[in-house]
Amino acid sequence: TRSMIREIAKSLDVDVGVLSAKEVEKNISRLTKNSSIPDVQDKILKISSELEGFPRHLSIHSGGFTLSADPIIEIVPVEPARMENRTIIQWDKYDLDYLGLLKVDVLSLGMLSALRKTLNLVGCQLHEIPAEDPATYAMIQKADTVGTFQIESRAQMSMLGRLQPKTFYDLVIQVAIVRPGPIVGNMVHPYLKRRRGLEKINLPHPKLKAILGKTLGVPLFQEQVMRMAIDLAGFTPGEADQLRRAIGAWRSSGSIQEMGRRLVQGLIHSGLSKEFSLQIYEQIKGFSHYGFPESHAASFALIAYASAYLKCHHPAEFAASIINSQPMGFYSNHTLIDDAKRHGVRILPLDADLSQWDCTLEKGALRLGFRIVKGLAENLVQKIVAQKPYVSMEDFLLKNPLRRDILQRLALGGFFEKYGTDQRHALWTILDYDFRKQASQSENQLSLFHKKSEDPETELFRSLNIFESVTSEYEAYHLSARAHPMEALRATMKLPLLTSASLKTKPSGQKIETAGLLIIKQRPSTAKGVTFATFEDEFGFIDTIIHKDIYQKHYDLFNEECFLKIKGTLQKDRNTFSLLITSVAALTTAPLHINPQQYFW
Repeated sequence: TRSMIREIAKSLDVDVGVLSAKEVEKNISRLTKNSSIPDVQDKILKISSELEGFPRHLSIHSGGFTLSADPIIEIVPVEPARMENRTIIQWDKYDLDYLGLLKVDVLSLGMLSALRKTLNLVGCQLHEIPAEDPATYAMIQKADTVGTFQIESRAQMSMLGRLQPKTFYDLVIQVAIVRPGPIVGNMVHPYLKRRRGLEKINLPHPKLKAILGKTLGVPLFQEQVMRMAIDLAGFTPGEADQLRRAIGAWRSSGSIQEMGRRLVQGLIHSGLSKEFSLQIYEQIKGFSHYGFPESHAASFALIAYASAYLKCHHPAEFAASIINSQPMGFYSNHTLIDDAKRHGVRILPLDADLSQWDCTLEKGALRLGFRIVKGLAENLVQKIVAQKPYVSMEDFLLKNPLRRDILQRLALGGFFEKYGTDQRHALWTILDYDFRKQASQSENQLSLFHKKSEDPETELFRSLNIFESVTSEYEAYHLSARAHPMEALRATMKLPLLTSASLKTKPSGQKIETAGLLIIKQRPSTAKGVTFATFEDEFGFIDTIIHKDIYQKHYDLFNEECFLKIKGTLQKDRNTFSLLITSVAALTTAPLHINPQQYFW
């Protein structure tokens, strides 16, 4: 309703500016006060009531297609798309359902590209990955899943530590249970309690064992709802499919009221108690907030398992392939790189003679590729690679007349250190000379400066400390091959604070003071104003819970600082731990070059 009022008000020339739909609805009288259209507010409300249920706009599914027995152009209107040799169907997807046309959606997943690249480096194929590998599940149970498919988010990691997947079907449930549908439908806690033996599994009808047995009596999948409707509520398969489709429209359609009443009555008629039938009804209502079909969860779980297996047994190949497939996934390159280090992968810096466009492997180590340099196109990198070897910084600059901003990033990133020129002096060289013009000058003049800059008596700048070097690398590449920023800051400031690794050894309920780099902030609509934030240090992650009053009190710190000192109460549940934050402070008083909004979230 709010969106309708806002859109119709705009169409009737009401100046709503950048106000949200909620603000427009709240202030509609004031906004329409000076309108030249008589009774414009009444007109807006009248048109809104007439347009309820209409789509705001139509869009094309980029990976959707239809199949028909007869030529499709004889059944539905078809028009040329903007892409050459591509056509689109004009009808809405629900119209296709009414006709009985088969609609197929193809998901274009970046992880499939990353898996293919990893498997090529490893030298095997997807079907050759061993099933039910104990080491892989041990890693998953520790929520050590950065970079993997589907089970890498903060919420998924938290659930992994509590659910402790041991089999493939456990992963199917893991993928499906961390969704708005099961959360809103109050399915998560009952499932976990029953899995741990803390709550009795209630299956009051013999047919429910086959339907809900695998999910411990909790309806997690759409197929289970359909099967209950058919076997216990007297629905035909077609009616059950209508129920499945209606589930997604429960928040906006009144048609489900009758269907829901019929479902409950059918379950009661089959001998189930009214209390149990209403409980099932309330749970499946949660699917209106998005729930998974079991088949969808199983296919996602397969990709999740494959990615976890490759991360566990081939961390260097996996990390290189993930970075080479960006943009994708949940984490930035710097987190992927630091996670690879924690798995024993040696990270080699960008090198004029050894790096390619993509990240590559050198005797088990990961060599960073030129793709991490913002603004540097692949065709330019091909020219750089073609002109190697390079004997000096000047040699590289003369052969490659790159834009100055790219050269500055290379200098900040320590790219020229192999030639004896540190970050500051390399940057000074680029700022002081226009190498595009100097390309036509004699090499002797450049060599003269090079010799002069190497003279200790003429050094212009002091050496950078480890934190300053890491900060410069982040300015250049948004990552560092040297060290984690917290590791560098800890060494520079001699911080006595607890690390993420030491928190795992502390008991639940203990008051904790720690620090970290803020990399993720989330405020789900189902969290009632609670913010979930993840901090990172050189040893791993610190998940935190921030109540609304604490977040508002320290709003500026959470949005302007990237290194924070935090105090709170430790909460642990099996392999999951988090910190309920009670106070926050900036970790440093000195201005830092790193812009948190740009680099970390």
